[in-house]
Amino acid sequence: MLSRLVYVLLWLLHFLPLSVLARLGQGLGWLLYRTARSRRHVGRTNLALCFPDQSAADRETLLRQHFGWLGRSLLERGMLWHASFDRLKRLIHVEGDIGLAERSSQSVMWLVPHFVGLELAGVAVQLFQTRMGVDIYQTQSDPFWDRVLTKGRLRFGRGVAYPRGASVRPVIKHIKEGYAFFNMPDMDFGPRDATFAPFFGVPAATLMAPSRMAKSLNMLVQPVVVNMLPGGQGYRVRFFPALTEFPTEQPEQDTVWMNQFVEKLVLENPSQYLWVHKRFKTRPEGAAGVY
Repeated sequence: MLSRLVYVLLWLLHFLPLSVLARLGQGLGWLLYRTARSRRHVGRTNLALCFPDQSAADRETLLRQHFGWLGRSLLERGMLWHASFDRLKRLIHVEGDIGLAERSSQSVMWLVPHFVGLELAGVAVQLFQTRMGVDIYQTQSDPFWDRVLTKGRLRFGRGVAYPRGASVRPVIKHIKEGYAFFNMPDMDFGPRDATFAPFFGVPAATLMAPSRMAKSLNMLVQPVVVNMLPGGQGYRVRFFPALTEFPTEQPEQDTVWMNQFVEKLVLENPSQYLWVHKRFKTRPEGAAGVY
């Protein structure tokens, strides 16, 4: 019942101007910062590991800012799920070569790091180009929210999604048919098919699958980064040029390069990176846990 009430609330809120919704989201972030103790602890730990040279006060300021953006991203999901095609197109500002996947004779991998506005990447490609996309998603523990999220992400009918842990064969089939593939490279999914590559100097379990898949399927790899803009200004979705340094014949070295690339993006907009994810949950053998 609570899940459905929250969903109805998000539907009602989507009618508000984005400037008003943004202020409400900042308020939600303020509340989460004070009440979500476990996530606040994760964020503090991550920032202390990644920015040891900053003062504790500066890191805490950054964490408060992060929760403000996080609160916005949660409330504004309702708009992504329900706002009209035209309204979303006005609010999403695309930069770079969004048409690469449409023109290319090679399949394209969209490499999308985990900034709080990540969901906008999927919306942008459905609004501004016609190439179909395929995604692998993390299922939610609540079946209702799992259905809501999946339906919302695919609402414009220009893609398919498969749950993580299911067979990868349909995904490969779609890629070979020309679908572009969404890949989120900077999450900790455990040690399987992963190597420990430094992320801000800290060993982070990083999947080698992006490198191996891109190499074996001869894919172009195009980074896509989403930034939420202040107030009612909307969102910026940047499509970078296809990478020339990635992939190579060495997937372990590719993960090192990939983490360094994500680091540079994070430093451009540190408060919007997803610090409340347990990025360093999996530890090298013999190393103590950090959370």
